Amino acid sequence: MTVNPVALTVFLLLFALVACLGFVATKWRKADLHSVHEWGLGGRSFGTLITWFLLGGDLYTAYTFIAVPAAMYGAGATGFFAVPYTILMYPLLFLCFPRLWAVARKHNYVTAADYVRGRFGNRHLALAVALTGLMATVPYVALQLVGMQVVIAALGIPSSWALGGFAVPVPLLIAFMVLAAYTYSSGLRGTALTAVVKDVLIYVTVLTAIIVIPSQLGGYEKVFSTIDTKMLLLVPPSETSAGQGIAYASLAVGSLLALFLYPHSLTGILSSASSSSIRKNAILLPIYSLALALLALLGYTAVAANIKGMPEYAAGFTAFGNNFAIPALFLHSFPGWFAGVAFAAIAIGALVPASIMAIASGNLYTRNIYKEFINPNCSEAQEGRAAKLASLTMKLFALGFVLLFQTSYAIQLQLLGGVWICQTLPSVLIALYTRALHPVALLAGWATGMISGTVMVYQLSLKSTTYPLDLFGYTVPCYAAIIALILNIAVAVIGSVIMNAIDKSPRLDQTVPSDYVG
Repeated sequence: MTVNPVALTVFLLLFALVACLGFVATKWRKADLHSVHEWGLGGRSFGTLITWFLLGGDLYTAYTFIAVPAAMYGAGATGFFAVPYTILMYPLLFLCFPRLWAVARKHNYVTAADYVRGRFGNRHLALAVALTGLMATVPYVALQLVGMQVVIAALGIPSSWALGGFAVPVPLLIAFMVLAAYTYSSGLRGTALTAVVKDVLIYVTVLTAIIVIPSQLGGYEKVFSTIDTKMLLLVPPSETSAGQGIAYASLAVGSLLALFLYPHSLTGILSSASSSSIRKNAILLPIYSLALALLALLGYTAVAANIKGMPEYAAGFTAFGNNFAIPALFLHSFPGWFAGVAFAAIAIGALVPASIMAIASGNLYTRNIYKEFINPNCSEAQEGRAAKLASLTMKLFALGFVLLFQTSYAIQLQLLGGVWICQTLPSVLIALYTRALHPVALLAGWATGMISGTVMVYQLSLKSTTYPLDLFGYTVPCYAAIIALILNIAVAVIGSVIMNAIDKSPRLDQTVPSDYVG
């Protein structure tokens, strides 16, 4: 592909604007950014609107806005899966997470593992929760860089430049350095400001695209008439349709249980100024799901436009598969300047969640590994410095992952990350309502869930998370995370009955019931 100078110029201008905002944020609500409380949580000072932008930028990533319509383009209606599960998760946000915010505010908890440490007084259970969060986050950050690679390719910029006889991914390295620099200097405040710009650009792009592109193709009626009927049906009528429905439902349930347990999601929640802000966001955030639903339909318009049949985009499809469908559609349907706006929205949509994920990882490392096991008497400045270095290390891991391995590995490990993060649910969410589960039993349940979930996904060759479960002679396809979580909870409950009968000694709990009321 040749470089589109207009699109590239607009893209660079918007990208530079956002980078500047990231650095300017050090002056916004000026505070001591050497403190984890300020650097990693923005001083818990964000109101409803900033929290809305931050959580939206956090949950609806660049890869989401590329991969969801790409799934519709390649697989049809099953790619719409991301829309219903994101809607269903908001009642969970409304009911459970104000309680977590309240107790975290009361005791200055920065991470979910902090809460687990305080609730159960068990540093090893807290370490298990922290390590799970870190492992699940690395491929997630890598996927944001993959999304940025797609945009760079769409702009016609070579992904690698020959320097000194070596192929160096200069554009990706520049974007990485910008991300690393402003995250290190301004923390969550910089991310919050850039999230506002990102979301405005995303909404402008989506609303324009869903009106202009279908009208170019003769309207939505013409678009849908060109789509194979099988691609329009969620569950094609067949003997296995019931099983497919169970698989789809279990994937939705597992995904909605997992999403707000990810460290970056919890960081956005705990940065809110009040529990009321969280409840209001549970009501307002479905607006993003509506935008995602509209964006998903662009996958069908790419089919109707026969984007893949255009030779000028062959290289992009060869390198990135169906993930190149939406960038190619924008290049085909819009003038260069608007394509530049759209690509800037996607690239910034990679920076925002990647920076939150890196910050959340830094928080986990410094609070639950460095301070707990390495330097218990560290000062606030040492703690903050450790968090910043850990966030930088996380980004380096993700960059190395993208450069050294195939994109498919990041996707596969991200699927496995969803299975893993679900296994922290008993120690975090269930613990918000009861302390009857024994910490040793919870740790055993966590290990059971982690091992069984990993084995199931490995048996599927890391290509899927839908495991064919044999029950009473019937094969029921089910999301591996749900199966592993059921085993996890069963072991935790049975183990707690045994441990509570054996261990009569009082257990430490820093919290009291009144702490959970916002």
